[in-house]
Amino acid sequence: MSYSTADSLRPVTLDDVRGAQKMLTGVARATAMEGSRHLSQLVGSPVHLKCENLQRTGSFKLRGAYVRIAGLLPEERAAGVVAASAGNHAQGVALASSLLGVHSTVFMPDGAPLPKISATREYGAEVRLHGQVVDETLAAAQEYAAETGAVFIHPFDHPDIIAGQGTVGLEILDQCPEVGTIVVGIGGGGLAAGIAVAVKAVRPDVRIVGVQAAGAAAYPPSLAAGRPVTVANPATMADGIRVGRPGDVPFALVEELVDEVRTVSEDQLSAALLLCLERAKMVVEPAGASPVAALLAEPGTFAGPVVAVLSGGNVDPVLLQRVLRHGMVAQGRYLAVRLRLTDRPGALATLLGVLSGVDANVLDVSHVRTDPRLGLAEAEVELHLETKGPAHCTEVGRSLREAGYTVID
Repeated sequence: MSYSTADSLRPVTLDDVRGAQKMLTGVARATAMEGSRHLSQLVGSPVHLKCENLQRTGSFKLRGAYVRIAGLLPEERAAGVVAASAGNHAQGVALASSLLGVHSTVFMPDGAPLPKISATREYGAEVRLHGQVVDETLAAAQEYAAETGAVFIHPFDHPDIIAGQGTVGLEILDQCPEVGTIVVGIGGGGLAAGIAVAVKAVRPDVRIVGVQAAGAAAYPPSLAAGRPVTVANPATMADGIRVGRPGDVPFALVEELVDEVRTVSEDQLSAALLLCLERAKMVVEPAGASPVAALLAEPGTFAGPVVAVLSGGNVDPVLLQRVLRHGMVAQGRYLAVRLRLTDRPGALATLLGVLSGVDANVLDVSHVRTDPRLGLAEAEVELHLETKGPAHCTEVGRSLREAGYTVID
């Protein structure tokens, strides 16, 4: 499989995906597929998790990057490659280039998480920090390519990339031959397009459902318009699928082969990530948890057996902490409350006794005495509580009011 960079609009076929699979032998792992009893009970049929979060570099991106770079002509390899990414694509390009003996330069935003920057360097890439947002980083990488002759490796808009990602689909068919529905997150569309090409060619009856974050959902309006359209200022915690415009190559395949594209909220993404961690024991980034979010949102609408693709696990620890707390809030397991009490010795201890009586776990306490809004003998307390669900939150609030406290939030 050797194609020039000019050959970017050719169709992607099952033979391309099978060729990519041979190329990736010994390079990419055939990742595990794990059953989920909890999701199976919820959906009403078997649910399996395709664990691309356990792939080398922590996501599926290595597959497409390796196939793309391996397919370069000798003179293109000699010129080196360049990419722009805040995380997964950066690491995939870095490792693929190192394995193939090709020099890689990766542009990353100034605010990219330090673990991702360090990992990209350790995989062998020269990292350059530029811009505050990915669009600025992308422009810098393309300018570098024009100046140096390095080949720009697009994260999703090239047939070789799509063929590489499609190998996930072949593995799904091998590991779960009876699959009825495959649920996969969509950003630019490379992974969903590749899986659809591979699966529909062998099993056209399998339903492919794409999932986008509601704040960065470019595919629904694009599919309605019949062409890729741009969504201004895409915003979501799921940076792996935060893409403002579908790629031209994957869009055509998604339009033809993907049965449906759904959207999920930030609360649903948080709850899905928390479920993956607690019930499946899987560290998954928000984009990787998007298929699980779709299952949680409408569990009765998926024909089984269902395979949910956990596309990546590269989540920054700081973001993970915030998302887990957000997920606990979404499930009613975390409560922030402000209230006023009389500023006298023992008042805080009495308050904590009330909370102990309803089995609310206090995570943090902030005590304010000097706010001009407070009376001379008043204090304001903000409490962060771990609770057991919405009903418990209601019980906590009722107990505080019954004890005579003025609850502000």
